[in-house]
Amino acid sequence: MKLSLIIITAMAAMALTACGSTRYSSENAVHTSVPTDLVDNGPIYSACRKAGRKQASRKHCGCVQGVAHQSLGPTEQQFGATFFDDPHSAQSVRQSDRHQDELFWTKWKEYGAQAVEMCT
Repeated sequence: MKLSLIIITAMAAMALTACGSTRYSSENAVHTSVPTDLVDNGPIYSACRKAGRKQASRKHCGCVQGVAHQSLGPTEQQFGATFFDDPHSAQSVRQSDRHQDELFWTKWKEYGAQAVEMCT
């Protein structure tokens, strides 16, 4: 199972929409730079490596952490890293009516989509 799919799975409903049926259009392209250096420090990297999945290579986890540095603040990274050990907590956050959880979930979905695009 690809690590990028694990990330999406941890984001529950995002699993289906991240690989959605939208067509590519250069007009809709988001121009972001792919992390070129391995980022081997950070909570997402550590959780990714500890997950022990087949695709949890140093390179892949480093890329995912690089995207996290671009997309999420330190507290958000720390919180999101807990989803690797407890995917059910991601579902709880996704379904929460708390405003803070809704804000976090929006950023987490965007991060997940970017990580899939840039690191797959």
